[in-house]
Amino acid sequence: MILPDGGLQLAALEEQTLQPGTKGLPITEPLRQHMVGLQGWNVLDADTSFPVAVLKTSSLLHNLDWMRGFCARFDAVLAPHGKTTMSPQLFGAQLANGAWGITLATASQVLAAARFGVRRALLANELVAPADIRALLALLRNDPGFELFVLADSPEGVRRLAEAAVAAGIGRPLPLLVELGIAGKRSGCRSTGEALALARTIAASPGLQLAGIEGYEGLLVSDDRAADLERVDAFLAQMTDLARQLDAEALFGGPRILLSAGGSSYFDLVASAFRAVGDLSRPVLPVLRSGCYLTSDHGHYLQLTAELDERAGLGEGLRPALEVWSVVLSRPEPTLAILSMGKRDASYDLGLPHALVTHRPGGAGPVTLPDGARIEKMNDQHAYLRLPEGKDMCVDVRVGDLVGCGISHPCTTFDKWSVLLLVDDDYNVQRAINTLF
Repeated sequence: MILPDGGLQLAALEEQTLQPGTKGLPITEPLRQHMVGLQGWNVLDADTSFPVAVLKTSSLLHNLDWMRGFCARFDAVLAPHGKTTMSPQLFGAQLANGAWGITLATASQVLAAARFGVRRALLANELVAPADIRALLALLRNDPGFELFVLADSPEGVRRLAEAAVAAGIGRPLPLLVELGIAGKRSGCRSTGEALALARTIAASPGLQLAGIEGYEGLLVSDDRAADLERVDAFLAQMTDLARQLDAEALFGGPRILLSAGGSSYFDLVASAFRAVGDLSRPVLPVLRSGCYLTSDHGHYLQLTAELDERAGLGEGLRPALEVWSVVLSRPEPTLAILSMGKRDASYDLGLPHALVTHRPGGAGPVTLPDGARIEKMNDQHAYLRLPEGKDMCVDVRVGDLVGCGISHPCTTFDKWSVLLLVDDDYNVQRAINTLF
């Protein structure tokens, strides 16, 4: 099983030379990246350095196929949020599986994606800094086939973009999406009236075009799931009502009206709400932006997507694909094992890693850790694995054993690794995957 490349220009990554000291790699001399999969490394045999971050190919392929089927079912397209992985190889796999484009969060991310051949990007953020505006307008001027959509939530932001677009002479209008926000949260217009006024400003500004409306319902996730669902539905209704008002005033330009939302928590509600929008002057294109679907996780998103599966009746859901493996460094107390990974290696912002299995190199295979075994704390380079008292594991886990952990929140694990290893179900290393944070 291999990941498709989506036609992206990945040769430079495969030909680059990886140096000793690259985290997770056991190399003691320079190695061309395309040779990684030919080394015969196996994580369970302790052939890699530890800690090491791995991606399971079978789970990635399952999740790619699952999301493609989901979008087809709901008549939506996907522009996965690239900030989750910032990996050209994973962008390529997503595009090959039908992604409409790639969502990015910063101008530098857009430039990085374009460098490897991404042809359509949605910058899900306001574009304000002068140098960033100039850089992206230069990209559009120099590459007429590259498409870029940008958010706006203020007259001042629109004025900056209009003046720069006219001065840059890119030969086509810059498409903007009005961002509808949520009180007390991050950017976005705070009311329908404010968004309507801004849309009129965009439509009247030279060099710009009103392409659609954007929002992010993921800001409404809390521990009160029933209340979340009500708030998300209300927010989506506000977005669709705004679309109808803007269309009634003939403010949209371009062949379609983009409606974009859908993080990794409630994208089923988004898809359903946007599919119901009809009778507008031009076709509506619902653009979902889930990024964490690709790897899922063993914590925050695993729970949320299980609830999504139950709501939508979708059958088998997304599979966790990302793990961090470490080695037991110390057994200073009967119920405590100190692992060789820490905050520099795995996310901790939406929950600590989940201790899944232990394995002794040369042994029969990974052994599932018992209920009660948990990562209770992490330092920069250490994790504290607490073992349940009275269990055999308190004796069986030894210095030198491996521990495989799932993570919660992929975004803040990927950014800790310049290279992750793609593995098969037996943990044979197949290739290296790069990130560009």
